[in-house]
Amino acid sequence: MREIVLDTETTGLEPGSGHRIIEIGCLELVNHLPTERTFHVFVNPERDIPSAAVEVHGLTADFLSDKPLFASVAEGFLEFIGSAPLIIHNAPFDMGFLNAELQRLDHPGLPMSRAVDTLALARKKYPGSPNSLEALCRRFQVDTTAREKHGALIDARLLAEVYLQLIGGRQPDLVLAPASETRAVEKVAAATLPRRRGPLKSLLTADESAAHRRFVDDTLGEKALWLRGA
Repeated sequence: MREIVLDTETTGLEPGSGHRIIEIGCLELVNHLPTERTFHVFVNPERDIPSAAVEVHGLTADFLSDKPLFASVAEGFLEFIGSAPLIIHNAPFDMGFLNAELQRLDHPGLPMSRAVDTLALARKKYPGSPNSLEALCRRFQVDTTAREKHGALIDARLLAEVYLQLIGGRQPDLVLAPASETRAVEKVAAATLPRRRGPLKSLLTADESAAHRRFVDDTLGEKALWLRGA
């Protein structure tokens, strides 16, 4: 199962007011485990960035002036996410901005049904508690020392850890192999392991065997399951 943990940084809060995406960070999960595959770009928004937004993420118009436009990165972004579910904290915000950018390119938008909103998951699991990404990191003891300001890729990495905690954690060593793999292992074992020519010789002494029979007769008698039908 492939999932994409996604975060964006923007020039403001409302795409309808002309605000734009300035950073996209994505992290791939396969069977709820992070892989080494990521997608990360800075985007030139072709507009100014309010100082209040700069305080949050530290990205200035001067820094972004030589970065690619969204139109240049859209194909790579869409190719990376493919058809996988999108794990997003406060999904309506990021999906709204992504779809506004795609609409500018006359490209079909991403359906909200693809989004798994970790904010909604957290509110359902911990009603009445603070459920920002920062609060959830504190709750789950996720290390945030590398995060000086908001950043799309670092926040996606943090969100991946939070998401796995929200859904109950992951113990990859307990994953059961598919039946086809189990049968393949059994065939290899049958072909390579030596076959026993007869039953193993008992290591019990005659006195121990007699003591066991007496114990069974005294405590279970005919109720012993292995004696039924004998």
